[in-house]
Amino acid sequence: MGNPVTHFEILGTDAATLQRFYSEAFGWQMQDVMGGSYYMAHPADNNGIDGGVGASPEGPGHVTFYVEVPDPAAALEKISELGGRTVQPPTEVPGGPTIAMFADPEGHVVGLVKSR
Repeated sequence: MGNPVTHFEILGTDAATLQRFYSEAFGWQMQDVMGGSYYMAHPADNNGIDGGVGASPEGPGHVTFYVEVPDPAAALEKISELGGRTVQPPTEVPGGPTIAMFADPEGHVVGLVKSR
């Protein structure tokens, strides 16, 4: 499959409760990467994709998946032509990848991550 889903995020108002819940429910190994507010979640058997579980910067929280693309800016341009809209332009995460976010024609927010 071209442009695979490569990351997910589960963000909410109580990061510690969410991290404990998903770790215990599914055996995900949690790695603190932001002082307790954001953990990387790794499947216990290394079969699946990594994700993040943490505090929502604003609002009640949300679940997002990220699609890998070679050029997030070009992808956002095509998405706009198809009736979607940019929520977050391409942004370099310090020490991490370049990400962007868009809303589809019904308002569902999806992430993009630049291929390495």
